[in-house]
Amino acid sequence: METKVLTAHVPLPLAQKVDQLAARLERSRGWIVKQALTAWIDQEEERRRLTLEALADVDKGNVVDHQSVQAWADSLDSDAPVSLPR
Repeated sequence: METKVLTAHVPLPLAQKVDQLAARLERSRGWIVKQALTAWIDQEEERRRLTLEALADVDKGNVVDHQSVQAWADSLDSDAPVSLPR
């Protein structure tokens, strides 16, 4: 696999944590950064997918009005909580 060198300035405390983690795991700094960057990109891609899915639901009218959610939330501290709005 081809690679490309990326350069980034990071705060010293973060760099120290990367170094500590690399030493503890007996891995290189590059390996730690690659793992972290991959996890973050995966998380952001999933967040975007979920956002687009939610927006599609809104476009289809699959929403719960604010008053229903508020009534449900307010009832959670009561002796007779209402059902989750749908």
